Amino acid sequence: MRPVPSLDVRLRRVYDEPSDADGARVLVDRVWPRGLRKDALRLDDWAKDVAPSTELRTWYGHDPARFGEFRQRYLGELAGAPQRAALGRLRALAASGRALTLLTATKDLDHSQAAVLARLLSQPAEPGETGGEAACFAHLVCPECGAVTTEGHRPGCQQSREQDGKAYG
Repeated sequence: MRPVPSLDVRLRRVYDEPSDADGARVLVDRVWPRGLRKDALRLDDWAKDVAPSTELRTWYGHDPARFGEFRQRYLGELAGAPQRAALGRLRALAASGRALTLLTATKDLDHSQAAVLARLLSQPAEPGETGGEAACFAHLVCPECGAVTTEGHRPGCQQSREQDGKAYG
């Protein structure tokens, strides 16, 4: 089997000047950024389906102290069918051989949904997974606690206890 090349996924604010090195530029916010005309922002796509729900975004409030919990809840939201399809489209864009730049209006890029998406998209796809509409990323997310399974489960997760029992029992 050939090694899967790493995907070039970048983060930028929508207010930054576009660069030729950006590759495909995709807005990953649910709402349009304040103060920008739609015709002024050079975009290849607006992926509203991968944005956090309004309820989650409101709860989070861009508070870095809540980022860990936000990340877990957000990954749980990304397990839905529309979100998986949108993730597949993003993965296909990133796999096209040019960079994929995720754009957000958030000031703190390191504590944003775009950072969570970039990390998720940078993980290798399952064998045979090519991206596009049929891509499924649910295998990366625990259905009970919403954690990325390769990074461990949230405290109290039943699936984590079951895996521990299999590993040690």
